[in-house]
Amino acid sequence: MRSAAQRFLSHLEEDLDRSRETVRAYRRDLLDLCLFLERAGGGRRPPGPRQVKAGHLRAWVGDMHRRGLSATTIARRLSAVRSLFRWLARRGEVSANPAEELANPKRAERLPDRLDVEDVAAVLEAPDAGTAAGRRDRALLELLYGAGLRVSELVGLDVDDLHLRERTVRVLGKGRKERIVPFGRRAAAALRAYLAASAPLRERSGSAALFLNMRGGRLTDRSVRRILDRAVRRAALARGVHPHALRHSFATHMLESGMDLRAIQELLGHARLSTTQRYTKLSLERVLDVYDASHPRA
Repeated sequence: MRSAAQRFLSHLEEDLDRSRETVRAYRRDLLDLCLFLERAGGGRRPPGPRQVKAGHLRAWVGDMHRRGLSATTIARRLSAVRSLFRWLARRGEVSANPAEELANPKRAERLPDRLDVEDVAAVLEAPDAGTAAGRRDRALLELLYGAGLRVSELVGLDVDDLHLRERTVRVLGKGRKERIVPFGRRAAAALRAYLAASAPLRERSGSAALFLNMRGGRLTDRSVRRILDRAVRRAALARGVHPHALRHSFATHMLESGMDLRAIQELLGHARLSTTQRYTKLSLERVLDVYDASHPRA
């Protein structure tokens, strides 16, 4: 199975030009199945693609449930295995796709996490703009919230993707789909300050990346998480904040300000409107909170 999985990952990366994040997720999900099959074999040679049956996969799903994995994670891993066997079937290496016999576990709908406008402002203004790292962090957080970007989209940006005069940024999203997203004046001001301060480092490193670490390399997803954690501590928020919460907050705040749902879908780069519609439920919760606090007969 490991050999088949590795060939499939190479196909995703080289033939389909999938992003590093996508290939990394597939690798993690397929490796979990390979490890399970090896453990379940009790020292015997694990089954290859032709020998894997629906029963093996059901046992794997049961093992994931026992390990406490969420329904979302299990569904994603099953999807990765379906894709692997689909590819093997097209190549004539297997005659059937055992993963097609399994239904995805039911997922409880979880509303996106969000911050109030005041909390967002506290986080965005937390970095010390008197330091080089602080100017970078403030520009990064302003753009993350101001354009509603995914972290993977943010760290993938190059300087040439940014158009400060128009206050827009060219983003390469999921499925390598390109979109143009506007951002606000505060984000533009923070970006100008950062670009001016980082010019010597950028010249030395020769990097095209928009956001650089202190050695001149491109920032990673993990670096963004550390930057946000630091800002949250400085802002003295009562809870931790995931980077995606800024994107969720962007969408909810735009909806509460009257923006059309279709426009929000375009800004977020969602392929399906149903994904964006989750924010209407979140916004309704806010409306009900205000109603309960304000109406005399609530």
